[in-house]
Amino acid sequence: MTIFERSLILGCSALALASCGPDDLTSPGTGGNVIINNPAPTPTPTPPPTGPATVTAASGCPTIADPTGLTDSGTISGPTGSYRVCTMPARFTASSTLPYIEGLLYRIAGRVDVGTDGGPTADASDGASDTDVTLTIEPGVMAFASGSSFLNVNRGNMIDAVGTADRPIIFTSRDNVLGLNNANSSGQWGGVVLSGRAPVTDCIAPGAQPGTIGCERQVEGAAQPALFGGATPADSSGRMSYVQIRYSGFVLSGDSELQSLTTGGVGSGTQLDHIMSYNSSDDGVEFFGGRVGVKYLVVVGAEDDSLDTDTGVKANMQYVIAVQRQGAGDAIIEADSTNGLEDQTPRQNTQISNATFYHRNAAASQAIRIRGGADYAIVNSVLVEDSGAPCIRIDDAQTIRAAGGAADEAGPPVFNSFVIDCDTPFRDGGGGVTAASVEQLFVRGTNNNDDFTNSLSLLFVNGANENAVTAFNPTALGSFFDAVSYIGAVRDASDTWYRGWTCDSAAVSFGNTDRACTSLPVY
Repeated sequence: MTIFERSLILGCSALALASCGPDDLTSPGTGGNVIINNPAPTPTPTPPPTGPATVTAASGCPTIADPTGLTDSGTISGPTGSYRVCTMPARFTASSTLPYIEGLLYRIAGRVDVGTDGGPTADASDGASDTDVTLTIEPGVMAFASGSSFLNVNRGNMIDAVGTADRPIIFTSRDNVLGLNNANSSGQWGGVVLSGRAPVTDCIAPGAQPGTIGCERQVEGAAQPALFGGATPADSSGRMSYVQIRYSGFVLSGDSELQSLTTGGVGSGTQLDHIMSYNSSDDGVEFFGGRVGVKYLVVVGAEDDSLDTDTGVKANMQYVIAVQRQGAGDAIIEADSTNGLEDQTPRQNTQISNATFYHRNAAASQAIRIRGGADYAIVNSVLVEDSGAPCIRIDDAQTIRAAGGAADEAGPPVFNSFVIDCDTPFRDGGGGVTAASVEQLFVRGTNNNDDFTNSLSLLFVNGANENAVTAFNPTALGSFFDAVSYIGAVRDASDTWYRGWTCDSAAVSFGNTDRACTSLPVY
């Protein structure tokens, strides 16, 4: 029995004795009779409302296929109850499933690898053999970590983390479990990394040719080798659907930190949809090279950029909500770097349709920054800047160069059916790209408006003004995109793709009345 429990019993006993007055009870042996005055009957009181549901720790950890297995690390308790803690092995060496069990949390302790890196090719010609490990995570599973811990899916291996709208998979921090977080908590663990064999640029090996098997990169901040890159555009790192990643971005080493989701050289065979990044201390998501496609992406509260794309990525995104916390964050979009490697190929080409961006930090230099020779398209989208920062900046002459002006060059950034509600729509960039030249690119597109008045509700649901804009057919950008008849991420109040699998915060509410980001859900 704990000190708290003994104190509680003694305190309750004292209260019980104090409630017995001399007129109610005369004890035997005092010369008087025992007299009990029965109170008058009273109506049966209405039971008080029940508190929030809590969970009880599971009795033990499940058996998984990996020979090391899970380690029973005792229990952890927080506002939502008590949980059995089952620590993952440092490396999954066999395909394994993490089942959902009520009252159980999985722990990522340090760097946890899925399989062993199979090198830049699928055969052993590069000196490595694939281990072909798949980590399957069931709907409703929650995993937590702290400090420099992160999950790394190596080349030649896959993740199959598929939640549901009612039971998303949640990766979060230890402090979140303990109930210690507030609206500004962030950077409490590393994040999730997917490493693949699709082409990348900015090779770490001197003299390596970009976009080939000789061009590899190292995951930012990882102390031990965690490599990605190759020459397999259709490579698959598996699937992640209906997944939340909260409070990530711990500094792994130096000034390098991870994001909620980092992809390195993932191929088009990788499926990413219904992904939420919440309060990352760095970027919300960052895509390094590869062929990335993601639909239904929600980024809330990132403290650097919401969407960061780099090193030759070819990325397609549709149905995107990105909302900053008030006074926090840098840009909503940062595309590529100005680093002297701008003409390496593959050249970045990112295309976004049906996004709603809400920028809230006056201290930021701009809401959108495109540079480094990146090719970019934003269509059917809404940008609101409500703090006074400029909206769109483009740097470097290479970024606005005509199509065909260099290898793999698609031309200057493209905007169609893109409306912006900003005090200062455009600003000067580096390399001689002026605000006036950015404006010329913007007005060149169809159905754009740089003097728009938004009518959004909940910061991201279209109102009458948004739905009055003629939509661009995004299938013109590629077969990845759905044909749509509206701009923005959410058509109207009847369009609720964002509800249920997300969490609510002071920054933005998705209508999940019982699912706050500061708490774990109870199923």
